[in-house]
Amino acid sequence: MPKIAKEMTALDLKRLKYPLEEMQSRRKEGDNRPLPPVVQFAGGVAGLQVQITASGSKSWLLRTTIAGKRRSVGLGSYPEVSLAEARDRAREMKKLILDGVDPIEERKKKAKAVRLEQRRGLTYSEAIDGWMKIHKSKSEKNRQLTRNRLRTYSEEAGLGKLRVGDIDKHMVKDVLDPIWATKTSTATRLREDMKRVFAWAIGNDHMAGPNPAEWVGNLEFMMEAPDTRKEHYPAVPVNEAPRWMQELRKRDGNGSRALEFLVLTAARSGEVRGARWSEIDLEEGLWTIPASRMKMGREHRVPLSSDAVGLLKSMNGDGSGFVFSAVRGGELSNMTLSAAMKRIHADDEKGFVDGTTGRPAVPHGWRSTFRQWTAERGFARDMAEIALAHDVGSEVERSYQRSDMLERRRAMMEEWAAHLLGTVAGGEVVPLH
Repeated sequence: MPKIAKEMTALDLKRLKYPLEEMQSRRKEGDNRPLPPVVQFAGGVAGLQVQITASGSKSWLLRTTIAGKRRSVGLGSYPEVSLAEARDRAREMKKLILDGVDPIEERKKKAKAVRLEQRRGLTYSEAIDGWMKIHKSKSEKNRQLTRNRLRTYSEEAGLGKLRVGDIDKHMVKDVLDPIWATKTSTATRLREDMKRVFAWAIGNDHMAGPNPAEWVGNLEFMMEAPDTRKEHYPAVPVNEAPRWMQELRKRDGNGSRALEFLVLTAARSGEVRGARWSEIDLEEGLWTIPASRMKMGREHRVPLSSDAVGLLKSMNGDGSGFVFSAVRGGELSNMTLSAAMKRIHADDEKGFVDGTTGRPAVPHGWRSTFRQWTAERGFARDMAEIALAHDVGSEVERSYQRSDMLERRRAMMEEWAAHLLGTVAGGEVVPLH
């Protein structure tokens, strides 16, 4: 039978002091470690102890056997937990132990659950911010595009303030549905972005799996498979290109000149709008776009035709560094070029519509017009693809393709400019006056 301690009274407990002199007398000379706490049995329940520290604070312990091992279980601090309450807690703890429950492990589980619940209070917007901190992108521009896509189509669509762990596959589907058929490319990228945000949240215990944006075994049963065919941008027909260029050249403004440069170089809108004088070599007739501004993340050299060089020489720099700056300085917006094309279409009696879709041509469609023209003129496919800054061949083939065919492409771009200006055969020639 275990020895039963004398039952301590509330007054005894209040008077209980730390035996400072006794504990100090036991210390060896030179021992500067903090004095250890002492314990005294409180009685009333076998194993109930009161622990006293050198500072005078008191707390309750239950010394007992759990799964064959002697353990000490904390029952709270005094005076927050009174003597009577400590005895009640000790009795309850002993009942749990008799029922096979390990109170120490249970307490750990509860603490973990509380911490987990606190972590799962993270909102979807906060999860995006967390993922973006570790997200690696080819360029700062691509990084910003990803952030804007998430903000526009998912965060501002109602998910932003929701707890990330409360978002399910049905909510993801509701975000994707409005653009799934009309903006398939954007919707597909958005789903991948959301999937990565949720994966980050799951990996950091902010939500439980499965990933609500996962396609396989999840959204594939709720939505039609995305149309993976490349999006076709409405383009000006090759034989209409000279007439279109004639209409463009009647118009003033940096937006019109940027659009003209885009057509002459077959470059992307963002590449043209972000063009800086530091990238241009007028003497060499060369535009070198840094990797940070390219979609494929590689430096791209663009040979400039004599007409493209002439256009650049006619531009007056405003000190911003941009070749085609906005009215208030800085980079032109994408809408500036799109609006210019819309006006040309609207002002023309026939208009300029794509032969496949029947829709008015857009700036990006000029790359398709250029590609069709190179095919009709018999230029090498690889050379045309390099001009468009596309990947050519397999990764192995690209490793052997060291040349960017700059001078051969220069001749091609001169012919392209001549076609646009109606000075060579090939389609309906419209002399410019």
